[in-house]
Amino acid sequence: MISFRELTENRDVHDLFLSENKAGKNLHLEHLEDEIINNGVPGGRAAINFLRSLRDMLAGNARSSINMTVKWDGAPAIFAGIDPSDGKFFVAKKSVFNVNPKLYKTEKEIDDDLKGALVQKFKVALSEFSKLGIKSVIQGDLMFTDDVETQTIEGTKYYTFQPNTIVYAVPVDSTLGKVIGKAKVGIVWHTTYSGDTLEGMTASFGVDISGLTKSSSIWMDDATYKDTTGTATFNAEETKVVTGLLSQTGTVFQKINSSMLTKFLKLQDSMTGAIVGAQLKTYNNSKVRAGAKITNPKSHAKGYEKWVEMSIQKQIDKAKSAKGKEKYTNIQKEYVREIKKHTNNLTYIITFQNLLVDAKSQIVNKLNSVKGLTDTFIKTSNGFKVTNPEGYVAIDRVSGGAVKLVDRMEFSFNNFTAVKAWDK
Repeated sequence: MISFRELTENRDVHDLFLSENKAGKNLHLEHLEDEIINNGVPGGRAAINFLRSLRDMLAGNARSSINMTVKWDGAPAIFAGIDPSDGKFFVAKKSVFNVNPKLYKTEKEIDDDLKGALVQKFKVALSEFSKLGIKSVIQGDLMFTDDVETQTIEGTKYYTFQPNTIVYAVPVDSTLGKVIGKAKVGIVWHTTYSGDTLEGMTASFGVDISGLTKSSSIWMDDATYKDTTGTATFNAEETKVVTGLLSQTGTVFQKINSSMLTKFLKLQDSMTGAIVGAQLKTYNNSKVRAGAKITNPKSHAKGYEKWVEMSIQKQIDKAKSAKGKEKYTNIQKEYVREIKKHTNNLTYIITFQNLLVDAKSQIVNKLNSVKGLTDTFIKTSNGFKVTNPEGYVAIDRVSGGAVKLVDRMEFSFNNFTAVKAWDK
């Protein structure tokens, strides 16, 4: 029987996750403030440095090492390009990088593997994206196929499409509207892959669409943040506010006990299988789902003790045998006892995350002040409500690392509560 200590010191799952990222696959982006939970002290330090670089960029510092892209709320994710093994064009879902990848090179392969609306969407993607002359493999978010609607919102006639949570709206009589009116498919490309084999490919953020063949039946864009108005620049006061928040963040960061943080992350990594819901990130997301901002870090840290207890209690209640109940009761006692040791340090960690969020919000609000390509709404039971874009992706040009900048109290809450595309 594996002891609790052995369980919490086993980082195989974590190491696997890290190796997946090192392989260069852009399968998942993390929130900037979660980097300290994902990668400990180096992650926390990287988060601060990301925000410093973003502040410098918005303050007009040309030496900033950050590229900024817009995070479009598209679905599904689509990969398109040439299979190095046979030189044939394909489209695929995220399973493209599996040991046994699923690639769609013919309509029959799509029919055999997919169901529902995805069948039509991938058939359109296969037919249309083959026209682009893609030489490598690129990834994008599908925005629409045959599901563009014409709607009048607040007196303006729009073409609208809702691939996921956000409703994108383009005035029918605008230049972009005329393009979308003719298009069979819309996509935003954001990641390029290179390598001699699919399994060995590495990712680089960004796609140079200038080299792709243009077609009137395809609307496409890259995800690069474009400030066509010149208004996304901090003034002196705005720069001062962010600098002050970053100074506070650094002060709290120094108070975090690094060895205790390492032990806490090992504890988190051990929460797998039936007790995965006991993890801190799940606890934090429960607050986002409820639209509740974390205003008291100490109380939140204490609340996490209760969350762990209740999460494992669900497994105790589910267990049908006395032996099973005993097993999870012992696990519950061990985890609660261990979590209590981390409450003080966790208070600093949560305070650190809150300050990162405050600084991030200043930056996101400034980025949101620029008029995007489309208007954005969410669909509620009472009609349409104006919302900001999903968020942004900050890319370090030196390391190639990237994090997402999302207002979780807006988009993430909307993501949990708004009427989704599949709800319509």
